[in-house]
Amino acid sequence: MADQMIFKRYELKYLLSQENYRSIRIAMTEHMKPDIYGRNTNLSLYLDTPDFLLVRRSIESPIYKEKLRVRSYGTVGSEDRVFVELKKKYRKVVYKRRVALTEEETNAWLRGQMLPADSQIVREIDYSRRLYPRLAPRMLLSYDRQAFYERENRDFRLTFDRNILWRRENLNLHSPVCGQPLLSDEQVLMEIKTSAAIPLWLTEVLSRQKIYRTSFSKYGRAYEQLMRENRPKGQQYWVIHVPDRHILPPGQDLPNTLPVPAGHNERRSDHDIAV
Repeated sequence: MADQMIFKRYELKYLLSQENYRSIRIAMTEHMKPDIYGRNTNLSLYLDTPDFLLVRRSIESPIYKEKLRVRSYGTVGSEDRVFVELKKKYRKVVYKRRVALTEEETNAWLRGQMLPADSQIVREIDYSRRLYPRLAPRMLLSYDRQAFYERENRDFRLTFDRNILWRRENLNLHSPVCGQPLLSDEQVLMEIKTSAAIPLWLTEVLSRQKIYRTSFSKYGRAYEQLMRENRPKGQQYWVIHVPDRHILPPGQDLPNTLPVPAGHNERRSDHDIAV
């Protein structure tokens, strides 16, 4: 397990039309460079409880929220590298911890085995996994991403996502990309990722084109779409059917013996951004 990474930054999201997208791409030509992954298809496998507790809390816009997922850059084989990520958000600031594993190691972890290393990052991830009862893969999201970083400041990044799809079958990172779309063909989701201010050249184009920040969680939007399609009349939220026996692979059903983090019921401003 090679990579262990920590991120702390703001993430601002914007839904762009094709016209707005072209304006930003023209403006960024002298300022931004493609990052190491350049243009690729990202896959994110989200873990949740049978009643989707994590995503429901996220939609309620609490002051603190977290998500646990497995991410890959493109479909993978059993020995390819994937990332187990814990993404937290507290008072608008995003904190992300992740470790790199092979898909085979990740599947073993999903079956209940410990991560094959011991560090602060690993302990945080395992704590969150044990915190929620019957945590397991519940949804896979994929999207085509173009990623860039600023020439003068590598900490400032722009990403553009298209073809955002979600599915609830074939919950793995090696099956072909497919699913239900979240955006129209004409829409592009732009994310600003920064630990400091937005560059002047970008604020000028956002102001000139009247491009405004929005709250957009891919997992949250997919869950809401799932709700609209499946929720029984009068039911507050939709609960997937889980058989009484063989609910999860051996070792997956972990006891919820840890306290729920404080602050989950607090609310933030409507202008705060979803994780």
